[in-house]
Amino acid sequence: MKYPFVVSVLALAACAAPGPDNSNSIGQSQQSPSAVAQCIATNWANSSGQTVYMEYVLAGGRAFNVYVPGQQPPSGAAALVRPNGSGSSVGFRGAGGNAAGSVSKCL
Repeated sequence: MKYPFVVSVLALAACAAPGPDNSNSIGQSQQSPSAVAQCIATNWANSSGQTVYMEYVLAGGRAFNVYVPGQQPPSGAAALVRPNGSGSSVGFRGAGGNAAGSVSKCL
């Protein structure tokens, strides 16, 4: 009986963890978070020719961190895609130069 309790405590701790404070809002989209995150990752990978990491933040494809080419989880510069009603809210964390500007193509 100890295992279910430990798993539920870890799940609650992950949900209660505060989000990054150093992010800037980019905009809103009517598309799902998974569609927006996939668009951002594809555009960055195609334009840079580098690996782009996409991290699930919430289960079920509801929130993502998409890392700028050349950056790696957990602390690299990233687009933060979160659910917002029936669409998505997109922010940016870190120094990404023109990478942050290219996110608006996916909104």
